[in-house]
Amino acid sequence: MSNNNTIAGWVLAGGIAVLGFSIASGKYFHAGKHERPEVMGYIIEGVETSAGAADTGPAIETLLQTADAAAGEKVFGKCAACHTINQGGANGIGPNLWNSMGKPHGHVAGFAYSDALKSVGGNWDWTAMDAWLTSPRKYANGTKMTFAGLGKAQDRANLMVYMNAQGSNIPLPAAPIVEEPEEEEVVDAAEAEAGADAEAQEAVEADAAAAEE
Repeated sequence: MSNNNTIAGWVLAGGIAVLGFSIASGKYFHAGKHERPEVMGYIIEGVETSAGAADTGPAIETLLQTADAAAGEKVFGKCAACHTINQGGANGIGPNLWNSMGKPHGHVAGFAYSDALKSVGGNWDWTAMDAWLTSPRKYANGTKMTFAGLGKAQDRANLMVYMNAQGSNIPLPAAPIVEEPEEEEVVDAAEAEAGADAEAQEAVEADAAAAEE
């Protein structure tokens, strides 16, 4: 009888030890948990990140000056599943986009726009269209548009120029003015550089004289 109790005790102790090890190892290795990393290893095109992607290149007004409508037509391929852009084209999941640049939001008759978009005032000017193409959900919170947006400013510029050529032809926005430094500032900078060079030369000559002594 005592032998049976001893065996049962060892079995119970062994089970407790195994259970404890399993719990400890699970906590250490996060076993069974599928956690999203704080920083994604790569970006999936067409999927918007939680923090958003900020353009750090030239302003959209600058990019528009040299944007390529042919390249924009290729970008429009991402929109073609929901939109037509030919004159008299039918509405699809989204409205026909012929002659849409410069027009008010929700201007296509017969299309059921979301209340979120209809509540946004103003027209589809370059600034508004750029913001919309960057993130429809941020531009009109609650929109039915499911496309995440175009993260590349050059793609947006090309697409807008292409759209503008499809019946709209509104003027391009002026490129930002880059201020040139005043002549006095340029002279001062040149004098400062010359003075620094002279001081450096004097130091070299002083070192050489000291070495000869």
